[in-house]
Amino acid sequence: MRALIVHPGPNFSVADVARGWARGLHAVGVDTRTYELDKALDLFNRTHIEDDDGNFVRPWDEEQAVTLAAGQVKAACYDWWPDLVVVISGFFMYPQLVEIMRNRHPHIVLVCTESPYEDERQLQKAGWYDAVVVNDPLNLDLFTEACTGPALYLPHCYDPTVHHPGPSDVKSDVAFVGTGYPSRQRFLNRVDWSGIDLLLGGNWKDAPESLTRYVGHDLTRCVDNDETADIYRGTKATFNIYRLETNGGLVDEADGIACGPREVEAAACGTWFARQSRQESDELFPMLPTFTSPEELGDVLRWALMHPDERHAAAESARHAVIDRTFPNNARRLLTALGH
Repeated sequence: MRALIVHPGPNFSVADVARGWARGLHAVGVDTRTYELDKALDLFNRTHIEDDDGNFVRPWDEEQAVTLAAGQVKAACYDWWPDLVVVISGFFMYPQLVEIMRNRHPHIVLVCTESPYEDERQLQKAGWYDAVVVNDPLNLDLFTEACTGPALYLPHCYDPTVHHPGPSDVKSDVAFVGTGYPSRQRFLNRVDWSGIDLLLGGNWKDAPESLTRYVGHDLTRCVDNDETADIYRGTKATFNIYRLETNGGLVDEADGIACGPREVEAAACGTWFARQSRQESDELFPMLPTFTSPEELGDVLRWALMHPDERHAAAESARHAVIDRTFPNNARRLLTALGH
């Protein structure tokens, strides 16, 4: 069996999802390739040609460049003729393109990476595909109605080749890796960090200096999954804060059901973390404390730093709780749902 993974385009957390799915499908015996949409977007957006006056100009505007870059997935399918095409996020896909691909009879699957925050936009695309995977079941019934085939909830998972316990040279008391959304900035600015060696990673370039001084890398770059896992292995504690920002659609929600991907990844690395309460997180991680305010977060982090034995025991229990939440297992579930 052959599968083609369509890269989402952006090279941050969703790119890690694409790599995870490629490795997961390969691990269960599927011959897997990736269409590198990120590189195609760079090519068509950066190309310049010389005009009659000797000036170098772009031959395409941004919309045309996106259409050309995404459209090249047809050539990848024609060259290799996969049985399954897994589109990660689908930010740059368009209906005519998906229809042409479906007419050639591979299964075309959309993996939605932005639930529940952007479900309205994702629902608009769900009907284009043979199957849809969501990472939060809050609106699964709506995806079932919209999709022509199965709509599946597959939980956030980790890549066993990346997320595992082990040594690290990146040391900190507390670390957090994620996007510096305004809601997170407001929350973290109210935490008392005195006496705590805090390390922030991710996109914090628009944050105030009171937070950017904790960022452990150049503000212009993101942090990939390999580096994130190394940060988790080297810190004593981390925490998860759900974003409050949505796209503002009628079905977009900031309060979902599923736990966050960083919770699963931190647990797989054997790292203790504090968390905000959600249904799935409460069921999966009862051994780890919750917090509701900046003051409470500071308190539970200080408790963890002062109680290493209890911290290690809880982290080990959390690691065992996610032992089966891997990309290969999610790949098996998808193949079973598609009848492969």
